[in-house]
Amino acid sequence: MAAEIQPQPLIRKPILLQRVEGSQEVVNMAVIVPKEEGVISVSEDRTVRVWLKRDSGQYWPSIYHAMPSPCSCMSFNPETRRLSIGLDNGTISEFILSEDYNKMTPVKNYQAHQSRVTMVLFVLELEWVLSTGQDKQFAWHCSESGQRLGGYRTSAVASGLQFDVETRRVFIGDHSGQVTILKLEQENCTLLTSFRGHTGGVTALCWDPVQRVLFSGSSDHSVIMWDIGGRKGTAIELQGHNDKVQALSYAQHTRQLISCGGDGGIVVWNMDVERQETPEWLDSDSCQKCDQPFFWNFKQMWDSKKIGLRQHHCRKCGKAVCGKCSSKRSSIPLMGFEFEVRVCDSCHEAITDEERAPTATFHDSKHSIVHVHFDATRGWLLTSGTDKVIKLWDMTPVVS
Repeated sequence: MAAEIQPQPLIRKPILLQRVEGSQEVVNMAVIVPKEEGVISVSEDRTVRVWLKRDSGQYWPSIYHAMPSPCSCMSFNPETRRLSIGLDNGTISEFILSEDYNKMTPVKNYQAHQSRVTMVLFVLELEWVLSTGQDKQFAWHCSESGQRLGGYRTSAVASGLQFDVETRRVFIGDHSGQVTILKLEQENCTLLTSFRGHTGGVTALCWDPVQRVLFSGSSDHSVIMWDIGGRKGTAIELQGHNDKVQALSYAQHTRQLISCGGDGGIVVWNMDVERQETPEWLDSDSCQKCDQPFFWNFKQMWDSKKIGLRQHHCRKCGKAVCGKCSSKRSSIPLMGFEFEVRVCDSCHEAITDEERAPTATFHDSKHSIVHVHFDATRGWLLTSGTDKVIKLWDMTPVVS
């Protein structure tokens, strides 16, 4: 008698559409060309390339342009086909691409920074070019006149830059872990606030102008969602990577966050759930469950004739506990802990199976990611890796 074949559950995962290879060094940034089967890339090998899909199904460069210095970053505006490229020597070079993407015409150069440009953004509505550099300067220029409009010195080298057109607020994340918010006027800026939440440097920023939340990724492997518009100061932590978070992208239509890291992971977070803030860790000289003294509490150790214990913290309630009272592990997805973390025994009993249900999906890109670009119209994701390869993914099975 034949054994009954059980149907396998359908596993949803990104579909690899194409590998784009040919760069001699790391591709620092790349974007998917809207409404075309094409990619624009800038690389450490000093080249700007526009890759178009040929009849053979392969992507080949229709433009191969050598720059005077390694290309560190770029910003592309599809409406005007304006390409702004940040260089290692501190210059920002602007080009206009032809309609068929077979030619690029130089427009102007900005002597924006004293050293490598780390981020560049072109704002069409205001005709501004925003940039940050390794010289710890944020600058903005008028794209019509080429004139520098103003600048601001950051506390450390900036590695994340986002802008809200409606309020003219610029968000700058830097290597010290600080996020700075400035209000820009035509020729001056005002510091609104700055805040920290990461234990490592900020590596990526992503702004959602609809929900008015800011996402920051860090070398501490975490993502934090900052509620800017709600004015409540809430900060939701997301833990889903085993290496530094390198890039973030937000799908507004589905309220899903895509985070990518040096571990090659592509994590898709459901942000359409009621998430909870992680508690502050409480200070105590003894376990807040069994009252055993911690190893620095000499008086209680002497009085009770007991050996001091090492302090831990429950990730759910924040209490200071000993190892015996926190022997269990659990995921707490609504608090952002998709992996199992230390919780005290009483919290472990209180967490329901429903609360352990994942709110994120995990996928392996099979290369250490340095940059991503998401085309929401087609549901395509571009990843660029340290292996000098660009990969195009169909994300519709998981971003929907």
